[in-house]
Amino acid sequence: MLPVHTLLSAFLTFQTPAPAKPATPAQATTPEQSAAAADRAASSAERAAAAAERAAEANARMAEAIELLAKGIARTAAPAEQPAPPPPATPAEKKEEAKKDVWDVTVGLGLIFITGNASTVTFNGLVTAERKTEDWIYAVRATGVYGESRPPEVEGAPETSQVVALNAAIQLRGDRRFNEKISGYLLAGAETDHVKSVEARGIGEAGIGLIWWDLKRKDGGDSFLRTDLAFRYARETRFQYYPTRTDLPDVSLGGPRFGATFRYSINQDVALLEEISVLPSLIEGSRLLVGNQTQLSVKLTKALAVTTTFLLQYDSSPAEGKVPTDTSLAVSATVTF
Repeated sequence: MLPVHTLLSAFLTFQTPAPAKPATPAQATTPEQSAAAADRAASSAERAAAAAERAAEANARMAEAIELLAKGIARTAAPAEQPAPPPPATPAEKKEEAKKDVWDVTVGLGLIFITGNASTVTFNGLVTAERKTEDWIYAVRATGVYGESRPPEVEGAPETSQVVALNAAIQLRGDRRFNEKISGYLLAGAETDHVKSVEARGIGEAGIGLIWWDLKRKDGGDSFLRTDLAFRYARETRFQYYPTRTDLPDVSLGGPRFGATFRYSINQDVALLEEISVLPSLIEGSRLLVGNQTQLSVKLTKALAVTTTFLLQYDSSPAEGKVPTDTSLAVSATVTF
């Protein structure tokens, strides 16, 4: 099939008037008539040439317009270029996306129970929950320990028992992220430890957290380091529960607190956690509080793990009659939801 512009060009050419034929010798009668006929023929030829030139120009413009129209129709009819599909997410990225805006909850329980000539029961529990969003990090932590011991029985002696551990603590923390590395946070908490003569200790804290790195590895392990610099105030009410019940003077403490949390996973099943807190109190005399926790967790299944925890607590000015340093070593089973 011929192009459209070719057909239009041929049509306009046919519409151009043909040049007048010269008079035949039989038609020429006089020299004057022949000269007039020649002038008329020349004028007609000139007009025909001008019309042909205009027709050619019109044909050229028409052909150019048709060609541009055809190109526009071709571009419109062509299918739009589809963007390349994004690369598939890795298993670690899928897991991280699934955890986003969801609470990660861990529950741990430990128990030592001895009967016979001596009787001892020690129970410890732990609950932690954390939720991360684009702008906030929420964390809840609660712990508790209870221990009671009965010495070996002596025939004829009355049966006695003694509480060797009775403490609990809860902390609530909210971090507002300024960027991926820096956040400001508020922390509130409460503690009690009857064996150390601490009836209740209320805590308020405000500070800045800095995440130095948070790395994920292809083998499922990770590495994390965060430091905190804050100011903490606490009011401690004291009461002696053992061996005799006695009221003790209350104290306050406040000052800058430095904290650090380091986590390293050897692989997806074995993880080490180290936490340290240092608080020099600047009110009501000189006092230093140091806490350190080392935790090793080994997964047995996807959700169940065995956790060994070593805890050290130092108080340079404990209640009257109490030693400054306490340590504990506990093994417990933890379940992650």
